[in-house]
Amino acid sequence: MSKRYILAMDQGTTSSRSVLFDESARIAAVAAEEFEQIYPQPGWVEHDPEAIWNTQLETARRVLREANVRPDEIAAIGVTNQRETTVIWERATGRPIYNAIVWQCRRTTEACERLSAAGLADEVRQRTGLVIDAYFSGTKAVWILDHVPGARARAERGELCFGTIDSWLLYKLTGQHATDVSNASRTLLFNIHGLDWDDVLLGHVGVPRAIMPSVGPSSHVYGTTKVLGADVPVAALCGDQQSALFGQTAFNIGDCKNTYGTGCFLLMNTGANPVESRHGLLTTLAWSVDGKVDYALEGSVFIGGAVIQWLRDELGLIASAEESEALALSVPDSGGVRLVPAFVGLGAPHWDMRARGVITGLTRGANRAHIVRAALESISFQSADVLRCMEADSGQTIRALRVDGGAARNDFLLQHQADVLGIPVLRGRTSESTALGAAFLAGLAVEFWPGRAQLSQLTATERVFEPSWNTNRRESEVNSWHRAVTCARSV
Repeated sequence: MSKRYILAMDQGTTSSRSVLFDESARIAAVAAEEFEQIYPQPGWVEHDPEAIWNTQLETARRVLREANVRPDEIAAIGVTNQRETTVIWERATGRPIYNAIVWQCRRTTEACERLSAAGLADEVRQRTGLVIDAYFSGTKAVWILDHVPGARARAERGELCFGTIDSWLLYKLTGQHATDVSNASRTLLFNIHGLDWDDVLLGHVGVPRAIMPSVGPSSHVYGTTKVLGADVPVAALCGDQQSALFGQTAFNIGDCKNTYGTGCFLLMNTGANPVESRHGLLTTLAWSVDGKVDYALEGSVFIGGAVIQWLRDELGLIASAEESEALALSVPDSGGVRLVPAFVGLGAPHWDMRARGVITGLTRGANRAHIVRAALESISFQSADVLRCMEADSGQTIRALRVDGGAARNDFLLQHQADVLGIPVLRGRTSESTALGAAFLAGLAVEFWPGRAQLSQLTATERVFEPSWNTNRRESEVNSWHRAVTCARSV
């Protein structure tokens, strides 16, 4: 039976998705299922690892049914995932010993501050390319080991497995305990120069090496799974943002993309050489393909599309995310209202774990349309702050921004992004770049596609958003935004 499809498992922060791609990289079917967000305390966020697995498996089975595709027609599975979210499970039984601690969770802020106070910030940056922040996986693992009775002793004996979500899904699919370089580079524990777990940092942070997964390439057959009813290779692991960069075929130095999801993540390919940031960005592994490693600069906006979910679910200002665009366009501007969604602190370039959300510029004339518009604008303002730092660090002038993710379907948002940046914003034929990247990586591993040159031919731009503001307006709007950010940092 000919192999006609690649299945991408795209495990995200609020939903699990499966996307089936054909040989032309066109989507044959998509299935998605949301799962519960658990908030034990303010600033804490957890997921049930079994809910993650069950929803991911169900969407994979559903997408095959909807496309009328047999499991033996699947050439390979590629896995892409929310990064940094941390699971620890029993090696013998596969049972998690605690809920997954989500990348958004701030419970380890004080632990990070202690590491910084011990003078480790420079060493961590030099070895990992990261800053010390509760965002990353290492201190989350320590929290679980120190708060689940007996866990640390069991970890020292090698009875437990640590993993980010790619590792958890791979284990459930194949029984293998592994990760790839892109996910490993998000833990605070991986040396991005030596491409191995760093024993010095494992000791500083307090994570036993015995629980760490093996680290492999992003495009690689890790094993086979029978869960869909036939033997299918699992041939790619890649963190969601790096996967989106690959899906955008950003293979050249200076290529840049922004993914508008729960958060926003701007990445620039810097090639074979890691670029150290002077402006609060991260140096990270992009991927490992064909024995070669590419690096990237990254800036993370913690609250992107999540601010629209907040307007819908907590404030009731909109009934759906789609309504936000029409409401924003119902007013000529935000009426001076600025919304800084620092609900879990601020990411790049500020890295302020204690910043909190604010709304400024309210007058009696402000209404829900102004607030909704200000929320959408906050997404593009935050992304623009990151991009300017990226240009300064890399010495590259970014000529255009490729975009993807759920919120990239919002035309108002992308036009505002082009206006704030003063450069064209390019939306691809598919907003599923994250899943497409995982599919491309898996397809390369099993020779479903012959090489990167063909992948570039399979992608296309659907729409270009050209900037419309003059320089004076752009400077005025950005300065107003920065005044609001100063308020958020002084709460």
